[in-house]
Amino acid sequence: MTSPEPLRLAEGRLAALAWGDPKAPTWLALHGWLDNAASFSRLAPLLVERLGIRVVAIDFAGHGHSAHSPGDYAIWDYCDDVLDATETLGCPRPTLLAHSMGAAVACLTAAALPERVARLALVDGLGSVTTPALEAPRQLRRGLLGHRRPPSRGARYADEEEAVAARVKGGATPVDATTIRPVVARNLATLPDGRLGWRSDPHLVRPSPVRLTPEQVVSCLAAIDCPALLIEGETGILGEKEAARVARAALPGLERRVLPGGHHLHLEPDALAAVVDTIGAWASRDIGQPHRRGEADQ
Repeated sequence: MTSPEPLRLAEGRLAALAWGDPKAPTWLALHGWLDNAASFSRLAPLLVERLGIRVVAIDFAGHGHSAHSPGDYAIWDYCDDVLDATETLGCPRPTLLAHSMGAAVACLTAAALPERVARLALVDGLGSVTTPALEAPRQLRRGLLGHRRPPSRGARYADEEEAVAARVKGGATPVDATTIRPVVARNLATLPDGRLGWRSDPHLVRPSPVRLTPEQVVSCLAAIDCPALLIEGETGILGEKEAARVARAALPGLERRVLPGGHHLHLEPDALAAVVDTIGAWASRDIGQPHRRGEADQ
């Protein structure tokens, strides 16, 4: 596959990988929590070939090769990463290709600033992690106490294989070594003692002091006014959970496809072709004007 072009965006604050002709229509790719731009290293080249587009995948703040943030990592803070990246690229209204946490960021951006998002192609992610209003004091307590604890000394690994094994064993969702290897490789740095450690900010694992409520997320999803595709893995994180059903019902005109695979199906070698075909068919259609609320009932 074609090697990506490394980029620095937002005055050097954000790192990125780019595939395709810089003059082609740009899709901005947004990865999941504790992942990085290499999350799209298998999917992006195939979409570039299929659709004649450019895919630019960013490392969110604190992830991969991007700078760490001096403050918090609230989900809405990542919306600034999206806006800063699109402004640097001179692409005011891209399609957002987004996985997991990146899908949450994409949805919030599209809800708040519909003029800045052309379409949403979401992979096993929708809405955002929430906290019910009645649990806000307990969430705030967890966040405040967590932020006062110093970060633990980062893990050290003898080689990439050991780091991959650690990610497979300790990841938030099930994943195998072949699938996650590109993400692990981009997140490793050589330490002074010659061992390997994570590039990502250890503060990323601190509990959030404040989260959006379920009602706020549903309201944001209902405000999205652009074409949206959701690809889910059969063994992904959404499925028929109540929160997922409510989220899907809230987003007007959402197209849903469930494919064989897990949460990282866009990286799984056996699932990749179906993901490419699904996104390619959706993007190649004459979608027309963005869906307007109420049109489906006319």
